[in-house]
Amino acid sequence: MKAAVFHKPGDIRYDTVEDPRLEQDTDVILKVTSTAICGSDLHILSGGVPQPKPMVMGHEFMGIVEEVGKGVKNLKKGDRVVVPFPISCGHCFFCQHEASPACENSNYKHYGPNGDMADQKGAALFGYTDLYGGYSGGQAEYVRVPYADISPRVVPENMTDEQVLFLTDIFPTGWSAIDWAQLKGGEVVAIFGSGPVGLMAQKAAWLNGASRVIAIDPLNYRLEKAKAVNKVETLNPDEVDVVEAIRAMTGGRGADVCVDAVGFEPERNIADKAKALINFEVGSMKVLDMAFKAVRRMGTVSIMGVYGSTYDNFPLHRLFDKGITLKMGQAPVLNYVDHLIELVKTEKVVLDDIITHTLPLSEVTHGYDIFNKKEEDCVKVVLKPWEQRKEIESEPVKIEN
Repeated sequence: MKAAVFHKPGDIRYDTVEDPRLEQDTDVILKVTSTAICGSDLHILSGGVPQPKPMVMGHEFMGIVEEVGKGVKNLKKGDRVVVPFPISCGHCFFCQHEASPACENSNYKHYGPNGDMADQKGAALFGYTDLYGGYSGGQAEYVRVPYADISPRVVPENMTDEQVLFLTDIFPTGWSAIDWAQLKGGEVVAIFGSGPVGLMAQKAAWLNGASRVIAIDPLNYRLEKAKAVNKVETLNPDEVDVVEAIRAMTGGRGADVCVDAVGFEPERNIADKAKALINFEVGSMKVLDMAFKAVRRMGTVSIMGVYGSTYDNFPLHRLFDKGITLKMGQAPVLNYVDHLIELVKTEKVVLDDIITHTLPLSEVTHGYDIFNKKEEDCVKVVLKPWEQRKEIESEPVKIEN
């Protein structure tokens, strides 16, 4: 089959790889009809999240069930499903306590309670490095889905792929950021980053009763997209002091809720990069620090952007003095996905309005390039594995799951 394969930092190619096969009775093989490139994928592309050997990328995908393991009871061949990105066994302590991103069984090689930088991680994730299970991802023509009775959700036939594809990750992730803040109605929500997750958090903020939603991003084309699809107020940190602007908009208090939808690889200057090098840090927590300053006393900061290392001078004093509540981590997609499907089905939310590029999988390298470099006003790339299928004259790439 054809797939998007990571080889080394900066090198993701459209390659030929072996077809997946059923390995456990609880597996299904999915024929992928749509998949997408996520901002988290860019951390692998950059080398910020390390991967030592070739791997099929992608954790946002959906498709049609092609083969079914004999232990699978909830799915049959021909079912069209969307697949949440964390891989959950469904029966361990954490899966039974609505904490599926901490599943004890799916990441059998590198699971552990410590949460270290290079070991003892949480649940496995599709296409997200050996540290998170080493499972091949869904930027491919086919993908093996383990524990298939647990996570996949059958999609109503009258809904397009584009309407529901983002239920795999970015909409539940944006929803988590807002749900964790426990809005009562009337709150001011400031969302740092207007990439795909930031845009979804904006939608979730409105749906949960926010009175004002403020989008922060250094790229004006992304702020324009946020205004167009979500009717938010916008701030560009290259043009204004964002913290002072948010305080001015809120009677000097700050936002009730701040969401970090950027993570450890924000836009950085030479001084930021030098500091990270001196302190042996990966990336920067400059956006997070801004959120700590911009949130009001006794407010909430939700962290949905990825952070993968320690950071010098962490401002614990500010969190304590302001009484800030912190919530963060991988989104517990299974807690929300059924409710969110209903929101899309009943047209209470539109998700596909953030798509700017739809490409055949054969153009995956170009898709990653424009998304990573913020070219062509790229916000979200959807890939179609079976459109313009291109043959490759080369030896198949060996993928070890």
